[in-house]
Amino acid sequence: MKTMFKHIKGDKAIWAIVAILAVISFMPVYSASTNLVYVVGNGSTFGHLLKHMLLLSVGFGIIYLVHKIPYRYFSGGSVIMFPVVVILLIFTLMQGTTISGANASRWIRIGGIGFQTSTLASLVLMVYVARYFAKQKEVNVKFKESLFQLWLPVGFILLLILPANFSTTAIVFVMVLLLAFIGGYPVKYIGIVVGSAIVVFTFFILMAMSFPKLMPNRVQTWESRISSFFDNDKDQKIGEEDYQVQKAKIAIATGGIFGLGPGKSMQKNFLPQSSSDFIYAIIIEEYGVLGGLIVVFFYFLLLFRILIVVKNTTTIFSSLLVIGVGFPIVFQAAINMAVATNLFPVTGQTLPLISSGGTSIWMTCIAIGIILSVSASKEETEEDILDDNPLNILHETLE
Repeated sequence: MKTMFKHIKGDKAIWAIVAILAVISFMPVYSASTNLVYVVGNGSTFGHLLKHMLLLSVGFGIIYLVHKIPYRYFSGGSVIMFPVVVILLIFTLMQGTTISGANASRWIRIGGIGFQTSTLASLVLMVYVARYFAKQKEVNVKFKESLFQLWLPVGFILLLILPANFSTTAIVFVMVLLLAFIGGYPVKYIGIVVGSAIVVFTFFILMAMSFPKLMPNRVQTWESRISSFFDNDKDQKIGEEDYQVQKAKIAIATGGIFGLGPGKSMQKNFLPQSSSDFIYAIIIEEYGVLGGLIVVFFYFLLLFRILIVVKNTTTIFSSLLVIGVGFPIVFQAAINMAVATNLFPVTGQTLPLISSGGTSIWMTCIAIGIILSVSASKEETEEDILDDNPLNILHETLE
């Protein structure tokens, strides 16, 4: 055991928090997977648990490998990966999966495994943005230059994600704005960017409504989710989003303070996405409000440790990097729990490290690995990091 811990670097508290969240996920995923087994007719509950444990095991392997990479390599690596994710996103839009006749072009299959390219694109984009603002920190930023070097690339990626995944687009955009603000980007320019984004999004909605065959049911889905959240008229026909929220509310109300006990959830048999998008409702039903608060506590603890890592960083890039890849994890968790408790419209965001899934778990693990790489780093100068151009990094990697 001591030998194993010798090879683990970085913030030990983050290692512990991630391990605890992974262990917490086992029973809820095992319990909630009955919906997939008996309603959908997909595999067995034990099989889903084994799959989840395997995905997490691979995820911890990813964390270990990534945290061994000096974080300065991620700067140039984001530039190398940028055209790769563009190609993957375009391919996903062309070949993505359609579910129940609706456009759900989020996944492609590689070797029989579903891969959600938007999660990889989001991660690469955050590192790319952190690199840009670190390079521009001591420079008098001109909007025209930033438009071509930053906002057009960012906007292009977000437009490729938007047709199939509005919630991810919104989260990434907010995180980019946060990095811009922390990175010292002029507030008046941020206002211009936000205004331009609203115009572009409005134009996108109009185009989608004018040519519905290009993006079947997407605008209707967004409209349905928002209207069902704000509409208090219970007499109208219940849609899918209303049904999910109602079952989640029943699960939470049934759980009470201490819950029904492990595996004793009843709503897991009726609640769609009970092992992924709405797993937090199942956690509260089985472990009560107390169990739900424990989960919230560990995510806040993770946020606190991320802030500690930021405080101890020695370069601007490392600070922005940790914020860029770390904050979205906690932000996504907050949104997932808010949706399950009917504090936010349905978004389709999973609960990081707890919900069942594949690429979402692995991308979270890559982000955790990057944070640990920064926390394990020795003192480096900004020049050491930003002078590592992509060709040098590729050459060193091949060597």
